Amino acid sequence: MNSPLTSEALFHLGPMPITAAIITTWVIMAVLVAGAWGMTRRLTLIPDRRQAALELLVSTLDVQIRETSGVEPTPYRSFIGTLFLFILVANLSSLLPGVEPPTAQMETDAALALLVFVSIIWFGIRGAGVKGYLQSFAAPNVVMIPLNILESLTRTFSMFVRLFGNVMSGVFVIGIVASLAGLLVPIPLMALDLLTGLVQAYIFAILALVFIASTVEEGRASFNSEPDSDSRTSARDGDGDGDGDREKDKDSAHKTVVPPLTPQPVTPQPLGSQQPTSRTSTSQQENS
Repeated sequence: MNSPLTSEALFHLGPMPITAAIITTWVIMAVLVAGAWGMTRRLTLIPDRRQAALELLVSTLDVQIRETSGVEPTPYRSFIGTLFLFILVANLSSLLPGVEPPTAQMETDAALALLVFVSIIWFGIRGAGVKGYLQSFAAPNVVMIPLNILESLTRTFSMFVRLFGNVMSGVFVIGIVASLAGLLVPIPLMALDLLTGLVQAYIFAILALVFIASTVEEGRASFNSEPDSDSRTSARDGDGDGDGDREKDKDSAHKTVVPPLTPQPVTPQPLGSQQPTSRTSTSQQENS
């Protein structure tokens, strides 16, 4: 068994050396592409057992994405699902005699970590825009920009180290035990390695999903927290108009409503209804 720190080239494709890990990676990719094409080329409204198993796999993946990150799983289903299946099949390839898993080599794990790093940038710009993604590095203030950039680099490096260390250690332990104790003794360790490969594929995919979802949410929050100057100006103008309207309402409320002056009709009274005092006073004036 060769050291994972040194990869021997089987042949050269021009100036590029082709190692066993690269060939195994190509075979795994070809198997996954052929299997996906064969399982999805005849989908019907009434699913058979093959389609029902495929739909169960997709729905389980959607539930995991939704429960883990709380986001809609549609934009991330293809990338996270492909990442999980590739790492799982690559880890399980160690069970085949004479095959070393490509995830036990540094170049494969570094390529996967670099792929996650690029996908974080891609989904961050796609979900929050270029401005929102760049503003997320300045949260909560501008002083945190160097630390946020360093965080985005170190968390990707930690994914690479975690996957490489766990898979490489499992391969080494099985190889050492097989060389010392024979072929039958390492069978329990191979079952444990099977479980470890499944867990490592799940952890790597979930961490990639969490990093992508958090970047998108931080970018959207940073973009929405700073409205543009036009909206702030219109808000101030709206507040000023509202204050003026309220002052006008107060002035109109203090004014006294005066009804219009209209001439009152005079009702003529009959002669019999006149008071007798007026007659007496008139006769006394005539006698005098």
